[in-house]
Amino acid sequence: MKSLSKICLMAVIAGLLSFQASAQTTKYKCLLQMANYVGEGAYVVVSLIDAKGEYEKTLYIMGDDKKWYKSLKEWNKFNTKKPDVSAKTGASVTGGDRSVTVFEIENSKMDKGYKIRFETAVEDQKYYVGDAEIPLTTAAITEKAEGKGYIRYVKLSNI
Repeated sequence: MKSLSKICLMAVIAGLLSFQASAQTTKYKCLLQMANYVGEGAYVVVSLIDAKGEYEKTLYIMGDDKKWYKSLKEWNKFNTKKPDVSAKTGASVTGGDRSVTVFEIENSKMDKGYKIRFETAVEDQKYYVGDAEIPLTTAAITEKAEGKGYIRYVKLSNI
């Protein structure tokens, strides 16, 4: 009887350890340097994109007035289907400014075709669905990513 109890206890411990391993995350500090542009502050949404190119999760939003979220067109389509703005929200970022934020990414997403997308919009100006993108690979995650619009560059580092 004691050996059956030990086996059950070991199975429970092994199950808990495997659950913990699958749910582990890494925190990343994100430095966002904006390009020098003239206009209002940019709304920036940072999203986890899966291998099929679909939105999976919102990691961070820069811009706290929800009435402007519709200007982030592609992300807003995802957000209206699965409303979940539980990501941290900060102020919008203006031309030439820097922003430093922290977010967590599940380790299980690494090297599986995922990427981090930085989507930007500025009032009465052009919208960039993929202003900057970082492949979620061990080689690329901490490389500097150049922006295509309002973002000059993005740099992540493990913390």
